Amino acid sequence: MSGPTKAMCAITVAALVLTTAYTVALGSSGWLWFGWVVLGVVTIGMAAADSSAPARARRRGPSRPGPQP
Repeated sequence: MSGPTKAMCAITVAALVLTTAYTVALGSSGWLWFGWVVLGVVTIGMAAADSSAPARARRRGPSRPGPQP
């Protein structure tokens, strides 16, 4: 997983903890849970796209120094 995907996973987990704490303290909010579900789906999409992306090809330098024909 790349850095941005790891950060998105951490944000999603933190949002789940905060949403659960809000629900326990103040009662359930449908919009809050809906927002968390959307965030979770986006995170899953990022992880899937990150894992299916091909490895970056290495650029090879010129075989010999100097101008190329």
